[in-house]
Amino acid sequence: MITGQLLEKNVKTDAEEGLRKLPEMGKRLRKVWEEMENEMEMIFDAVSYNESLARTAVAAFITPLNPTLDEMADVKTAVSEAVTNAIIHGYGNVQGYCRHGETLPCHEEILPGKVTLRCRLEKGILYVDVSDQGKGIDDIDRAMEPFYTSKPELERSGMGFALMEAFMDHLEVESNPGEGTCVHMKKKMYTGSWMDRED
Repeated sequence: MITGQLLEKNVKTDAEEGLRKLPEMGKRLRKVWEEMENEMEMIFDAVSYNESLARTAVAAFITPLNPTLDEMADVKTAVSEAVTNAIIHGYGNVQGYCRHGETLPCHEEILPGKVTLRCRLEKGILYVDVSDQGKGIDDIDRAMEPFYTSKPELERSGMGFALMEAFMDHLEVESNPGEGTCVHMKKKMYTGSWMDRED
């Protein structure tokens, strides 16, 4: 029969042993995560409702890396901005994107178009491409200026590219008028347990 003191001693010893092993386990997990390679691609209709689909998909894709809430929010926001740009500016589909306070659809017709979201993890770096085959961007430098918007009637803030640039480590935009746009983003993901972070 195990006495209460003996049981308590065994539990305490096991817990102490487990705590001693945590840093080594964290190092091994970090090595696995840093070497992890994975990729996904999804193609969806260029409608506002699919913006949340893209955010959720990229969040699920990076979850195995155990990101912080800030890292998760940064990536989701950057992807959301890129997808919104493709829908509104690439295809002109503004249904669901009304002026603040309006509840009626701004635009009854939804123009055909697809948005492609590609994500790749390689050696702890997340690569994200959001592309469309819409109307393209005439002047990329101007479009990337903070507060510039080609849809002022929708009270768009013009901060989409600025937010992508702020939340990701690298942003590149390729576009040809009449052919579409591809937004390339990259972010180094801190991999490993939150317990061994030096924040």
